[in-house]
Amino acid sequence: MSQDKPEPAEAPDAATGATDPQQGTAGAAPVTPTPSAPPAGAAVPAPGPASAPAPNAGTAEPTAAPAPAAAPAPAAVPVGFGAASGYGTATTALDDDVEIEAVRATLTGPSLVARVGAELFGTFVVVLAGLGVALFAQVVGAGLVGIALGFGFGTVAAFVAVAHVSGGHFNPAITLGGALAGRTPWTHVLPYWLAQLVGAALAAAVLFVVTTSLEALAGNERAFFSSTANGYDAHSPIAQSTGGAGFGLLGALLIEAVLAAVVVGVYLGATDRRGRTRQQAAFAYGLAVAFGILVAYPVTGGALNPARSTAAAIFSDSWAWGQIWVFWVAPLVGAALAALLYRAFATAPAEDDVLDEDLEIDEIEVEAQPAR
Repeated sequence: MSQDKPEPAEAPDAATGATDPQQGTAGAAPVTPTPSAPPAGAAVPAPGPASAPAPNAGTAEPTAAPAPAAAPAPAAVPVGFGAASGYGTATTALDDDVEIEAVRATLTGPSLVARVGAELFGTFVVVLAGLGVALFAQVVGAGLVGIALGFGFGTVAAFVAVAHVSGGHFNPAITLGGALAGRTPWTHVLPYWLAQLVGAALAAAVLFVVTTSLEALAGNERAFFSSTANGYDAHSPIAQSTGGAGFGLLGALLIEAVLAAVVVGVYLGATDRRGRTRQQAAFAYGLAVAFGILVAYPVTGGALNPARSTAAAIFSDSWAWGQIWVFWVAPLVGAALAALLYRAFATAPAEDDVLDEDLEIDEIEVEAQPAR
């Protein structure tokens, strides 16, 4: 009885460790498996330099996922160039789960030195324009309207140029009225007055030097310049057409006080933050000055501005100094009256008359709370 011989056991594949049914003999060439594509979503390691296979190379090692990149810090943006503390920043982004609860901004205005410089320059422009027309009016025939427009246009130009720095006073009466109305700090009154006097005197000095170059006026420069000075009685402008009879002291005090009150009242109302733009305020202020000079000129020469009167008196005959007090007292009294009326009817006077749209954001503080 014959007995079948058992078949030899299949040898495991050298590369994969699995048996191949097609191979029945040991020593046959091993079959190299074809690499398969990695499953979807699996990380593919970056190719590297060739190296010898590590032990157990047939077992796939898990690849760690790369760490997420850190989110970039929010960029800082410039907020403003405040006069007091300089450059400020504010972040441009917040987390999605944070909402802005409150924003507080610190507004800073020009320094006192800048304000004083602006007042000096502005007053120089006003007096140079107004006195310049008045001085040569008798030569070129400018007339009363030309003189009024000279002061009015000079006021408009100076106001547009520097009102965002100092408030655009150019007149001690305006400064006093602003302080009494709660619009100008009292600590600014004397520096403003000094700047206005210096600016007006410089403008008058320029005009006086010009007159000295006219040979026909040799030795009579002060008499010629006296046509720009303010006065009453025999020095009232109307006296030239009435044979020396001019308006007296009472008329001079009254007209100067009332018209100065009008000018100050127009200024305070036109520059109020609740209803104006800088251009509108400039024309309102300039028109008020021109209107006041048109009315007051036959009586006193139309002062309405102590700085303008003082500057003219410096280079005029001595009589101008004897009457200068009228052109300080009357406009300042009128300014006080206008300021009291403004405070009586204004609901909430501003603390500073520098136009608020020109104040700069110096610092922003943001309070953030989690979103609800």
